Amino acid sequence: MRHILSLKEITKEDITSLLDIAKVLKEHRRKERPTILLPNKTLIMFFEKSSTRTRLSFEAAMTELGGHAIFLDKKTTQFSLSDFQDEIRAVMRFGHALMYRAIAAESVETAASMNAIPVIDGCSEKYHPAQALSDLLTMAEAKGGIENVHKVVWLGIENNVSNTLALGCAKMGIKVVIVAPDADKGSIDPELEEQLQQTNNIERTLDISKALAAADFVHTDTWMNMEFFENGSVIKDKKEEFEKRKELFLPYQLNAKLIDTYCPDAHIMHCMPCHVDYEITRDAVEHKNSLIFDQAENRLHMQKAMLVWLMNKEKEVYSL
Repeated sequence: MRHILSLKEITKEDITSLLDIAKVLKEHRRKERPTILLPNKTLIMFFEKSSTRTRLSFEAAMTELGGHAIFLDKKTTQFSLSDFQDEIRAVMRFGHALMYRAIAAESVETAASMNAIPVIDGCSEKYHPAQALSDLLTMAEAKGGIENVHKVVWLGIENNVSNTLALGCAKMGIKVVIVAPDADKGSIDPELEEQLQQTNNIERTLDISKALAAADFVHTDTWMNMEFFENGSVIKDKKEEFEKRKELFLPYQLNAKLIDTYCPDAHIMHCMPCHVDYEITRDAVEHKNSLIFDQAENRLHMQKAMLVWLMNKEKEVYSL
């Protein structure tokens, strides 16, 4: 059974197939042609933490594929009262696929290990494959094919998003340069790092000018974990870490001056939400090279591709 958990389990051929499927489905949507590939199928979406793009993209994707998505919030379920394995086994009986936005990747892996239905890690502390695959789609579109993407730079903190983006790019033969003075400790995965090193497509440096030279794309993400906040404000016991991160990462901010100076042709990418004047500036968000909102939209098209691929319906895509 297929699952999409970290991209460690995904091959170059798998990624190529997903990109091709997404491209076709996006074109059908542009031409307002129906893509009813998953009629009477149900996607269970289980959220242990909040979301904007992940929920919207998966729910809209399932609707446009002719199926249905059910939103489950941990706060309003009985997971806190039950053994996790019992509860998740029961939940999976109601759907044909599970998208799980989890506090811990281990929980997603536990669900997938049951091989009841296909499982997607919809963002955990270690991985965000749905984002990484969508970003590959955006980059492929911008350069006229993924084979024309040669160098991607990650600026800021190493985290769950950089993990999966770097691994996806490296598997596709794209050089990845990470410019990060530190990593989010919870995101560290030695097995993923070993796969990265085996590709010979990963480099780390704090020399910004060297890193950005000849870059095709420059990516960043928030330096702050969503768990630092409650009702839009920093939680009291996270304030010290919040201030430390601001001081450490501010020199690695993605801004227009940096792009215009070192890589004026590079595209700007951010998985959102953007924390303006922290990891990115407004002039970078609105820069002529920015692909941030195309990147957000492509979550929809790649989520469709993932669901079709997981349910072994990719052949039907080409006969629409």
